[in-house]
Amino acid sequence: MNVQQFLNAVDAISVWVGKAAAWLIIGLMTLVCVEVFKRYIMNMPTAWIFDASSMFYGSLFMLAGAYTLAQNGHVRGDFLYSSMRPRTQAGLDLILYIVFFLPGIAALVYAGYDYAALSWRIGEHSTVTAEGPPIYYFKSIIPLAGALVMLQGLAEIVRCLVCLKTGEWPSRLKDVAEIDVVEEQLAHSEHVDEETRKVAIERAQQIDETARKRGSGGDLQT
Repeated sequence: MNVQQFLNAVDAISVWVGKAAAWLIIGLMTLVCVEVFKRYIMNMPTAWIFDASSMFYGSLFMLAGAYTLAQNGHVRGDFLYSSMRPRTQAGLDLILYIVFFLPGIAALVYAGYDYAALSWRIGEHSTVTAEGPPIYYFKSIIPLAGALVMLQGLAEIVRCLVCLKTGEWPSRLKDVAEIDVVEEQLAHSEHVDEETRKVAIERAQQIDETARKRGSGGDLQT
């Protein structure tokens, strides 16, 4: 396995986990709709749904961390970063990963494991509501999500090293982005003529490219 294959494999794991976790949105929406119906229509509120909703959202938020990192989607000061040369970007990223990322995520995994282990030992239940549901399953997500982010972070460090050596960012797996949805909607619109559609798509692509200009190299379709 060469370096690019390793990067693609780690990206694929992060993307798969992120897409799988995205289905939690359906469960979260269902819980909220059920609770609203029971509370305001049937006047029969359910206490445990509040805890379950928090756990669904928390799990989604944590499990999406590695996916977001794999897609180069975390927020940063683009107004400075985007003007730098790739090697400068890579050097800055490498320093930040080593100084802040690795210690922080390692602490998250270590503390999260103890946190989850204690929860399992005592059979912890939520104290937010009366007779709250068990939460040791939920707390187990903390070290798991941290480990996934750590794995993706190691891949990003390798990307930095490759860029420092070659002067170009290695490619990463590309997932569907919001701009793709906009293009599809414009392509099937009956209210926009062909010339206007092309101009709008080109303009949207330019805006998206400017906003996302980061150290991402070429993109490979998932």
